[in-house]
Amino acid sequence: MRPARTTEKCIYYNVQKPTEKGYSRVRWQEHTAIINLGQKLLPRDCNEIWESSGGQARDGIYLIQPADTHIAAYCAMQDGGWTVVQHITVNSSVDFDRTWEEYKRGFGSLSANHWLGNQHLHQLTAGPVRYKLGIKLVDKDAVTKFGEYDPVLVEGEDTQYRLRLGLFQGTAGDALTQDTENYLHDNQRFTTKDRDNDNYFQNCARLEFQGVAGGGWWYDACAGANLNRRNVIYWQKDCNKEHLCKYAWMMVKPSELIKVVNVKGECGKDEL
Repeated sequence: MRPARTTEKCIYYNVQKPTEKGYSRVRWQEHTAIINLGQKLLPRDCNEIWESSGGQARDGIYLIQPADTHIAAYCAMQDGGWTVVQHITVNSSVDFDRTWEEYKRGFGSLSANHWLGNQHLHQLTAGPVRYKLGIKLVDKDAVTKFGEYDPVLVEGEDTQYRLRLGLFQGTAGDALTQDTENYLHDNQRFTTKDRDNDNYFQNCARLEFQGVAGGGWWYDACAGANLNRRNVIYWQKDCNKEHLCKYAWMMVKPSELIKVVNVKGECGKDEL
């Protein structure tokens, strides 16, 4: 059983920070497009909405509450109730070469190219429910590939949002936990252009390909995958400069590997 969500008078939007330098406002069109705007008891994630609707909820922007404050997120309902944490289009007009603080809080347009925010990723995946990570890739020929890491955990800022991944399955290749190119992204800390936590002698986020920097990512030394480089979506053999991909998404939802059990009247969960 998921814990009941609290309510509060103020709604905080993860990308609507007009008083903070470097953050763009949520477009008014996006604000008015929030499907559950005005709902008092908010869900923890998109999957909760999808389940309560019997799988009938539509794609779009919803308010969710993974922690103490509300945030807006895009929900991929047609894919099964995923909370989208990243979306990029090749040659995106949204710049992914951002600072640590921008990656922490999120940026971009929720209905298009964006990063939800590392702090929100941490709040979602470190909560009372264990999560899995979904990767969706669409190449230039409109061929779609999908992969899942189950479970997933993004640790807190005190560990530089370290990424922890479980078992992989899917039609895409495993580019995060397999070292086919001598890079492992599992158990790596997040790196941005102003905070170097990777295993290379230079900052991987600053390295350029055709004049475009790599952007923030869980680099090793450097990457077997990088979904935040604007000019080339990179996922080992599935997406690269020879085999171009047009779109990529990163999404999270609760893991089916966790059973909720009742222990002496209290809710608990089985360990993997």
